[in-house]
Amino acid sequence: MTPMKPLVSLVLAGLLLGAADAAAAALSPTAEARAQEPFTTLVPTPRRATFPAGVLPLSGLGVKVVGTAPELTWAARDLNTEWQTRLGLALGDAAKSGPAITVGTVADAELAAKAKAAGLDTTAAEGYALWVDASGAWIVGADAKGAYEGAQTLRQLLTPGGLRYARISDAPALKDRVAMIYLDQFSAQVNDRVIPLLAQLKFNAVLIMSDYVQWDTAKAGGYAHPGGASKAEARRVAELARSYGLEPIPLIETLSHAGWMFYGGKNLDLRQDEGSQNPWAYDTLNPATYGRVVLPILKEAVEVFRPQRLHIGHDELRSRDRFPARDNGKAVGLETLVVDDIVKLHDALKAQGVATMLWHDTAFADAVVATLPARLPKDIQVAYWNYTAGTSADMLGKIKGLGFPVLGASWLDAGNPEGMAKASVAAGAQGMIQTRWNGYFGNPSIWDGQADQGVPFVRAGSAFWNPDGPVVTDAVARYRDLYQPTAYRAAPGATVDLAPLVTRTLADPDSKGWILKGPDIDLRNLKTGVTRLGAYTFDVRGAVMLRGSRPAAKDLPERATVPVNRRADALAFLHTTGWPGALAREVIGHYEVAYADGTTLNVPLEYGRNIRAWTDTVTSSMILAPGFAGQTRDGLSVNVPVLEWPNPRPDAVITSVTLVSDGKNANPALLGLTVIGDRP
Repeated sequence: MTPMKPLVSLVLAGLLLGAADAAAAALSPTAEARAQEPFTTLVPTPRRATFPAGVLPLSGLGVKVVGTAPELTWAARDLNTEWQTRLGLALGDAAKSGPAITVGTVADAELAAKAKAAGLDTTAAEGYALWVDASGAWIVGADAKGAYEGAQTLRQLLTPGGLRYARISDAPALKDRVAMIYLDQFSAQVNDRVIPLLAQLKFNAVLIMSDYVQWDTAKAGGYAHPGGASKAEARRVAELARSYGLEPIPLIETLSHAGWMFYGGKNLDLRQDEGSQNPWAYDTLNPATYGRVVLPILKEAVEVFRPQRLHIGHDELRSRDRFPARDNGKAVGLETLVVDDIVKLHDALKAQGVATMLWHDTAFADAVVATLPARLPKDIQVAYWNYTAGTSADMLGKIKGLGFPVLGASWLDAGNPEGMAKASVAAGAQGMIQTRWNGYFGNPSIWDGQADQGVPFVRAGSAFWNPDGPVVTDAVARYRDLYQPTAYRAAPGATVDLAPLVTRTLADPDSKGWILKGPDIDLRNLKTGVTRLGAYTFDVRGAVMLRGSRPAAKDLPERATVPVNRRADALAFLHTTGWPGALAREVIGHYEVAYADGTTLNVPLEYGRNIRAWTDTVTSSMILAPGFAGQTRDGLSVNVPVLEWPNPRPDAVITSVTLVSDGKNANPALLGLTVIGDRP
């Protein structure tokens, strides 16, 4: 077949010239095979900022903390972490003379005078003034928390060449900026990354899903889930959050979403709907519901988290089981059952010095909003969730008008956090919550599996701080960098010229290239030649597209072999599929990495995890790094991500890499291959 001719030619060339000679002709050295660079814009966008030309040299620079508040110490810690991670340098104490990084608040008269002289406002709560010039870097908070927020901004001004000059006056638009996290058996490995990430995005509280913590009460009752976090881990996470300026707010779902109390078939006498096989709500008229389960667990939660407020859930009450279902409950009526439950929990928490928070949709539903809220204590904080874009402020304003403190709550859709933040400001709400719904025991999916629920943290953090700022367009790259920060340095290597293997052109002017659909739906906007895509450099010549089940891909080759003949620390693949996969993590092919000693390693290609279709722009896994992103001529958003494969045998010579297709609907296409590491 004609598409096989390039492959046959390359193999013959290798036999005639020798593998090393063939490889030498295909690889070109590059000083920046992979190069992580600082972002050029700040997230969240400051309310007022200018950036004069110039940088403050790093040589001899240290930190001077003025004041004793713990937030100032945390600021110095985070700055030192940034220096260590990005540059491999320790940021010590400031010298007695010369430029320094000074961190303090307006409580110090000298710093207050300097901020005033600089013309930078520092009066709003959590606000700060920041300027960098030849005299040094200055962070002056309106309060200690503001100084800590200013340090998060200064981190983003760090470059290998120095601190970028800046003049910034900044403060949050919303008082409460909350992000949701989970406690499960994977808590430490995830929350130890997520909590610092949220602090950098200027959130100031975390809503901690705590249903399945292994409470003593649950253990004694036989319904503690083995996948739940220990009480010790819950306490540790709460203290970790505090040390990053985040107020811990435990969420224990009560009344509804109460499956946790029925785990293992326990407490079935307390279910509201006796016919339910998977109980959803509890019986509010049975005193044992509270005396045996709910109130003891809330008491434990207060002891563990030491919270200012606790979220009791109360959403989607009638979405699964009947409520009320029991005859005595029907006699009392829905409204009274709900009111009595809320008031009982509110009063129990208030007696322990803890405020109550709940979701809006049960107590403020259209059917009861005219009567039920009037029967509730007005100090209950109500979280109004709406997960659509373009949300109006009507319901937020209505809840506030009824006398309750109100927060908005958003999720993952484009425009949802941004729109809800603006609506919350317009309604005079006290804040916003960025929710995350990836399952009670799915913490690792925030990186690999449901990363699309983590990426919105970036957009939400920006919008909650400054709703009038620009929408973050590189949220995937920023989330990846915040979760797993890397050094600001370049790794040398070599780009591979795949031209002899190309089976499809990226531009399709005559319906004979790319996926045979013509010029309106092709990859013509992906620049060919040696080009930088994300953090990687590739030599793009076209696509080594392989066989698939679609008619447009059935005549393509099943495999293609690229000679390499050199050592590598890692391999970077710019790859995609012509069409989507049928199933998440379906294996659609693999790479065979052959070594000079005759051994071979296979790298499975799992759809949605380490490869996805060019038209599939949902980032469910951060294993793939951002590469090309653009549009087709007819306006379809498209992308080609990068898989970096760490070579487990960096001292062994890789003779070749073979791409193999399994012939499924998602057929692999390799557009670029770069060897990372200066190991000829």
